[in-house]
Amino acid sequence: MDFAASLALIVPEIVLSVSGLVLLLVAAWAGDGSARLISAVSCLVLAACFALVAPAVCAGASGPDTVAFAGQFRADAFAGFAKLMIYAATGAALVVAPGFFGRTGSMRAEYPVLVLFSALGMSVMVSAGDLIALYIGLELQSLAAYVLAAFLRHDTRSAEAGLKYFVLGALASGILLFGMSLTYGFTGTTTFDGIRAALGGGLSTGALFGLVFMLAGLAFKISAVPFHMWTPDVYEGAPTPVTLFFASAPKVAAVALTTRVAIEAFGSQADAWRQVVIFAALASIVVGALGAIGQANIKRFLAYSSINNVGFILIGLACATAAGVSAMLVYLAIYVAMTVGSFVAVLMLKDADGEPIDEIAQMAGLSRTRPALAWCLMALMFSLAGIPPLFGFWGKFVVFQAAVQADLIALAALGIAASVMAAYYYIKIVKIMFFDEPADTIRGKSDRAHWALLAISAVLMSPLGYLLTGWLDTLADRAAAALFLLA
Repeated sequence: MDFAASLALIVPEIVLSVSGLVLLLVAAWAGDGSARLISAVSCLVLAACFALVAPAVCAGASGPDTVAFAGQFRADAFAGFAKLMIYAATGAALVVAPGFFGRTGSMRAEYPVLVLFSALGMSVMVSAGDLIALYIGLELQSLAAYVLAAFLRHDTRSAEAGLKYFVLGALASGILLFGMSLTYGFTGTTTFDGIRAALGGGLSTGALFGLVFMLAGLAFKISAVPFHMWTPDVYEGAPTPVTLFFASAPKVAAVALTTRVAIEAFGSQADAWRQVVIFAALASIVVGALGAIGQANIKRFLAYSSINNVGFILIGLACATAAGVSAMLVYLAIYVAMTVGSFVAVLMLKDADGEPIDEIAQMAGLSRTRPALAWCLMALMFSLAGIPPLFGFWGKFVVFQAAVQADLIALAALGIAASVMAAYYYIKIVKIMFFDEPADTIRGKSDRAHWALLAISAVLMSPLGYLLTGWLDTLADRAAAALFLLA
């Protein structure tokens, strides 16, 4: 493939790069007064990238025509499906930010620029076909995320979250880089196709260590146990729009990247990494469920919920089949909608002075003081728990179905049992909102943008969401098929 054809495949990334640089100059010249304008333009840029990627996803793009720069970059339907979720979640993080930061006058022009560059890094991550491209995309995303976590410089919790995220993130990057070095040393190549071919005859001890270290580094990025320790502290301390962003877009990118590495680079040795993924899946489900039970802060609660959901997502990856990857993508799409809605609802929990409230006890009796908010949040909580007939049930159903089809019946049974256990803490939130005496502290008004996002999420998670199952399953099947065709 010639250079011009390769450039044509990376048009969304070019748009993000050029737009980010131009908006960075605008931010430098115009100052923080241009923050809302830059945010609006950033949303338009993301919408344009969404439109550029959508045709490839609908067409199920795959094969050699989707490979650019001698295998460094893959613009297939799998990457496109992940990018659609990334751009949508990133746009939501931009939409809710002005209302939150404007309250304290801390809305800075750098916020949307950092988010755009992070989205660029995530686009490269999900399309990486080489270890070098993987690391470049990962670090571009991470460097922007470290700054975003500490965005509220006057808030000690935000500064602490940024520092913890940076230190632990640097450690995870070092572990990942060490694993990549071992993999290169024992296979002689950095391309995923080359690694797969080199390991076709068997997995040496050195290559096995490389695989384990790479999975450990990627597990940090997806908040999988036992590399989840940063998640509750960072989610609680970071500004809520940033937490919304961390819990959705980077999670999708990291899961998609982990899947591409496992299937494309190490697909011939699935038995070697499957047991690691199964342990991480079950441990994440159990630790997420047990950790959430005693939480008093709603953001820490959602952090453990995120860890729990990662466990269910990893069950799809453990199948190492096209059906498993398709189920994982369906679950991810539903998870993004649930997460965005949940954190938007958290943003709407404000007292009469507009100060944010994130203590679960202060949500008592919310159904009598803010009924619309309480009912929407109830739908999201039950959907996260996977309770039918809400749409969140479908995500768990397809993942467990894929596990049964892959003869991982014991894993599916344990996952189902653990999901029942996890439902307890979601029901606890609903009980506090609907049956406890009203605390009557949540009185602040919410922006129209917040209400719009919350309404969209609640409707998608309602039984009406099942109208999308045929379309969503078809796109996920095409995306998974593209990944396995390249593999």
